[in-house]
Amino acid sequence: MFEKLKRILIGKPLPNEAEKTEKYGVLWGLPILSSDAISSVAYAGQEILFVLLPAIGFLAFKEIQIVTSAIIILLFILMLSYRQTIDNYPNGGGAFIVAKDNLGVLAGIVAGAALSVDYILTVAVSISSGVDQIVTALEFLKPYKIVLCLFLVLFLMIGNLRGIRESSRIFGIPAYAFMFSILALIIAGYVKLKMGYVPPEPKINYPSHPVTLILLLKAFGSGCTALTGVEAVSNAVPNFKEPATKHAKTVLLLLSLIIFVLFGGTTLLATHYHVVPTEGAMLVLMAGQVFGKTFMYYVVAATTFIILVFAANTAFSGFPMLVAVMAKEEFVPRQLSMKGDKLSYSNGIIILAAVSAILILVFNGNVTALIGLYAIGVFISFTLSQLGMFVRWLKNKGSYWHIKAFINGFGALTTFVVVIIIAITKFREGAWIVVLLIPLLVFAMIKVKLHYIAVADQLRVTPEDKELLDVEHNIYRNRVIVPIESLNKASIRALRFAKTISDNVIAFNVSINEEQAKKLQERYKMLNCSIPLVIRYSPYRKILEPLLEYIKSEEYNYQKGDMITVIIPKFTVQRWWQKILHNHTWLFIEKELLKHKHIVVSVMPLQLKDDYVVLKKKNKPLWKVLEED
Repeated sequence: MFEKLKRILIGKPLPNEAEKTEKYGVLWGLPILSSDAISSVAYAGQEILFVLLPAIGFLAFKEIQIVTSAIIILLFILMLSYRQTIDNYPNGGGAFIVAKDNLGVLAGIVAGAALSVDYILTVAVSISSGVDQIVTALEFLKPYKIVLCLFLVLFLMIGNLRGIRESSRIFGIPAYAFMFSILALIIAGYVKLKMGYVPPEPKINYPSHPVTLILLLKAFGSGCTALTGVEAVSNAVPNFKEPATKHAKTVLLLLSLIIFVLFGGTTLLATHYHVVPTEGAMLVLMAGQVFGKTFMYYVVAATTFIILVFAANTAFSGFPMLVAVMAKEEFVPRQLSMKGDKLSYSNGIIILAAVSAILILVFNGNVTALIGLYAIGVFISFTLSQLGMFVRWLKNKGSYWHIKAFINGFGALTTFVVVIIIAITKFREGAWIVVLLIPLLVFAMIKVKLHYIAVADQLRVTPEDKELLDVEHNIYRNRVIVPIESLNKASIRALRFAKTISDNVIAFNVSINEEQAKKLQERYKMLNCSIPLVIRYSPYRKILEPLLEYIKSEEYNYQKGDMITVIIPKFTVQRWWQKILHNHTWLFIEKELLKHKHIVVSVMPLQLKDDYVVLKKKNKPLWKVLEED
């Protein structure tokens, strides 16, 4: 049943040879990898106003232009920096690989941890913000906000599990629709102003205080959420068609130009229309003034909602690729480097969806609360990435290295200043969680790496292991124990199999009373075989301990070099609910026995037929079967 549902939702698996077709060019790479940064147009401006309006009132509409200009300048610095990263690191991994190669392992882990946190928050913030936009336009949906958020996380997860090519079609078109609708809003807004429209005076009850540098820095920190997602292109270079670096750099350039036009245009338009986002989502409110409650108003509301939701798709593209690279370096579980049925990193996709859903539940889908956690992680990775590239130019030099080093060095300095600003201004709003979480993640990643090193060290075979390498002559003596609860078809099959692999076989039973033991001894005589039956009494109803005690006892006479194979009889039922009706003691026995290096555990299954098939053969009414049992 699960497999059928999986095929319906995800589709047929793809062969390895199909990987080349599962890549995108500029046309589809742009909306997929840029949707996060482009979508920030919907909330970055309003987050700036949330900071400025309560402090300086009407002056906020003037100062937002200064803050926006600073953010756009920083955007182009990052664009130039990441173009160089793409050229030098075309295999993906972005900040993690750059920092690790040039600044050391610890710096790489910090960059990877910070970026992972940012990707998770991207999903939570984007979906929460998108649902905010739609419930502003359709107020009857407000009670279902969290349900909508969780449904959309699930939808995005399934869409990405279907593979890169299919997800690019699903999530690419809405991104273009948003771009065109916001461009139409900006043009229509300025045309309306030129035609003499005078926006209504906003109801601002905040007292006007002096403009301070701290206030502007705090607003700048909030607005820097517009830059999250810029790094996604450098992380996902391997997902582009050849020439991959050329396509990735083109996408990065187009992304920067689009943010410049849309983010700059909407925030500037907000200064003329005096939109107060405390009354609702900024873009939807502005569309209401420009278009009225016409068709275009609902187009802007719908596309804004969709792009904010699909902005999370940037994280679904970037996070699995990032953790896959880190998994290959053994800093996170290796399973995250495995590709699923549709050649996507399905384990990373599922983990991202699960953690993001938990965050939405914990913060009740509150965008402002989540924004406090947002951006600091990505700016830490920005800083380490640019600093890594700066060190690389100093070491390797090359053509025009002075200019390249200046770009990366200035970028590192700028983004480091932003990290400090966000950490200080947003500390009480939730940034402290990220400041605490990143070191914990770094510690966990180091522990994972050390574990893999220890495992590899213990499994490694060297020429000095002469006794181990002598497979032809230095063989194990195999002795078999078959634990049986009763004499049935499952246990008999296990005993028959045991005879094929060893002449030294014992049937072992643990009884909780003498009557049970005698009954088994009588039935066991039916076998008429040479396999001895050993019964142990267990007054405390333990099963595993008597078996281990027997193996250690003089009676069993275990010798060094003996390998003991424990064959566990097990029957399997047809329906999922039927599994609940039977104990699974064998799982516990298997888990504990595998802790002993001289014990091998093998499960001998017996597949039972469906209840209906068995009962039908009796040719009796069910009530009669019940009475006769």
